[in-house]
Amino acid sequence: QVQLVESGGGLVQPGGSLRLSCAASSTIFRFYRMAWYRQAPGKQRDLVAVISITGATKYEDSVKGRFTISKDNAKNTIYLQMNSLKPEDTAVYYCNACTAYTLLQGPCIGQAYWGQGTQVTVSS
Repeated sequence: QVQLVESGGGLVQPGGSLRLSCAASSTIFRFYRMAWYRQAPGKQRDLVAVISITGATKYEDSVKGRFTISKDNAKNTIYLQMNSLKPEDTAVYYCNACTAYTLLQGPCIGQAYWGQGTQVTVSS
C-alpha cells in the first residue's frame, strides 16, 4: 500500500507561481508512474503531467511550457512547479501513482493510488 500526501496548494494571483509536493509513504513509488491530475468544480478529473520510472515526462497541452513535473527518489517525493498561473488552472490537484500502463499519458491499467488533493485557486 502506498500513501500519498500532497501539499503546497493555495491562493495565487494570475501570473504567479506555486510548487506542489507529493510525499509517498514507500520507496516503491520510484518504480511507479507518477502523475498529477486536477479536477475543477463540475468537471472530470484530468491528467496534467506525468513522469515515468526513467524520468520521461508528458504534459497536457494547456500547461506545456508553464508546468514542470519532477521527482526526488531520495526523498520519495514528486513535485509540480506551476508558473504563469491562469484562472483556468483553478482546481483540486491530486497526486497519483500507477503500477502499470501502456502509454505514458494513457490510462492506468494497474493499481492506482491517490492523494487527498490540494486546492489551487488562481484569482485576483
